[in-house]
Amino acid sequence: MFRWGVLSTAKIGREQLLPAIVEAENGVLSAIASRDLSKAKALGERFGAKHAFGSYEELLASKEVDGVYIPLPTSQHVEWTAKAIEAGKHVLVEKPLALDAKDIAPLIKLRDAKKVLVCEAFMVIYHPQWIKVRDLIADGAIGRLRHVQGAFSYYNVDPTNMRNQLDLGGGALPDIGVYPTVSTRFCTGKEPLRVQATIERDKKFGTDIYSSIRADFGDFELSFYLSTQMAARQVMVFHGEKGFIEVFSPFNAGLYDHHRIELHNQNHTEAQVFRFPGTQQYRREVETFARAAQGGKERVFTLEESVLNQKVIDAIFRAGGKEGWETV
Repeated sequence: MFRWGVLSTAKIGREQLLPAIVEAENGVLSAIASRDLSKAKALGERFGAKHAFGSYEELLASKEVDGVYIPLPTSQHVEWTAKAIEAGKHVLVEKPLALDAKDIAPLIKLRDAKKVLVCEAFMVIYHPQWIKVRDLIADGAIGRLRHVQGAFSYYNVDPTNMRNQLDLGGGALPDIGVYPTVSTRFCTGKEPLRVQATIERDKKFGTDIYSSIRADFGDFELSFYLSTQMAARQVMVFHGEKGFIEVFSPFNAGLYDHHRIELHNQNHTEAQVFRFPGTQQYRREVETFARAAQGGKERVFTLEESVLNQKVIDAIFRAGGKEGWETV
């Protein structure tokens, strides 16, 4: 069994990853660390962790941990990923891994030197609905892909929430802009060449709260909008010459809609519905990661892919401050 350690008692860990680790067939929750030992102990008791630590350093030094999950604030991801690698631990770190693509290169060197697995936690690539979208496009189900359209929004104006704190890496693009980009890249195997963007920032928080983005992939375009201050919505549509594919709950499957996609024909007279009931994408993520860390030939999200995805986000930020196209 792969022995997991978790750095912090963050909400996404409590609600998504810790339950996934507990339910996983090939892993066990061994330790939780928090700067407040009482919180680590309480969460450890709730999820059955054998060990609780009052510092992250103690957990990283533990011989009872094979790999760690890092759900710390975004601004701390690179720092603690590096420390975990130095300690010889495999690392699954929440997205976004970095706030600038250039900050990932040192982690690649460390990973290679320590011979550990390091992955950004994009759970969507392990969900069968996205694998199905990728396969349908590759098989020519919609003919030539011409346009991808997406949206991801929610409403959050809590000043204490890290998503609204610029110094912690908050903002819509780091938090949710990564998803339309990574899912489009995953399904098509293509990279954008250039981007255009309109970005609005909150006057008090300073974070980006709305973006409208256009990305040129050469063979097709991606357009999507994001917001942290609009009614909650998620959708992705892949539109080709012979049909289109709609993903109804693309990123939080089962929450915004059922685990389903629809393939429509050219004349919009027929539709095939593909459902994936009961799929737990976070469990699939941690099980796949554990198998890969133990030497399995699993498809995981590599640091090299993280660099490519972050380059897109970096380019979008640059494009938001100018007219016209920005090269990725």
